[in-house]
Amino acid sequence: MHIRPADLNDAASIWRIIGPTIRAGETYALDRDMTESQAIAYWMGEDRETFVAAEGGEILGTYYLRPNQAGGGRHVCNCGYMTAAAASGRGVARAMCLHSLEHARQRGYRAMQFNFVVSSNDRAVKLWESLGFEIVGRLPGAFEHPALGYVDALVMFRRL
Repeated sequence: MHIRPADLNDAASIWRIIGPTIRAGETYALDRDMTESQAIAYWMGEDRETFVAAEGGEILGTYYLRPNQAGGGRHVCNCGYMTAAAASGRGVARAMCLHSLEHARQRGYRAMQFNFVVSSNDRAVKLWESLGFEIVGRLPGAFEHPALGYVDALVMFRRL
């Protein structure tokens, strides 16, 4: 698997990955009715670096990396990851997270923080924990899941 910086030529492939995830509304606190152009503008915004994971010419996943805060908090980064449904269980998210950890170190970040991990997203929580992230906060009932109702959101953190 090859992970590289995304460019605007990747927008349609990125939308095919992030669109269904956004519409499902189960793992990201994003407006489920975002248009394609709004979603691409968010995912590939100027305040972040966006990457794609590809294999055999097919884009299987995407992630972004950005400062979590400005000013005195800019040494901590934040990421968002999405994998194509057809590539689920193939290690794409793990590969992207490992890539992001190394890239963040190279950029001078001292830590990575996930601000809002939906607690019912068991696969993600287990993956992040296996990669050294700790749950440092719990926001009770902070996320309205379309099937489960109000569930907790987790703040996860890892020093680099």
